[in-house]
Amino acid sequence: QVQPVESGGGLVQAGGSLRLSCAASGRTFSRDAMGWFRQAPGKEREFVGGIKWTGGIIYGADSVKGRFTISRDNSKNMVYLQMNSAKPEDTAVYYCAIVRLDNGRWRNALDAWGQGTLVTVSS
Repeated sequence: QVQPVESGGGLVQAGGSLRLSCAASGRTFSRDAMGWFRQAPGKEREFVGGIKWTGGIIYGADSVKGRFTISRDNSKNMVYLQMNSAKPEDTAVYYCAIVRLDNGRWRNALDAWGQGTLVTVSS
């Protein structure tokens, strides 16, 4: 199975912006719902939010509402996470995944995770 590949992470100051990208080679996910997750040190992986293949937004963590925006370009087989007004608590490894709704929760539809991309927000 082909894992989505994340990129765009790095160091950003609090209040700054960063855009993460997600790509897949070898398959198209233009018909899949896609989601972003993150895992901070010592914490469980958290569903940040997602986007359906139609462009409909899937809301996730309350802590990112109004600051993060998810978009996709099906023609390029890409999904994006625009992070604005970054906070130190946004520091985490961010993962992109094909998602499915399972018992009321959006989960990774595949059995494994990609390498993720590290975002560090300095105060």
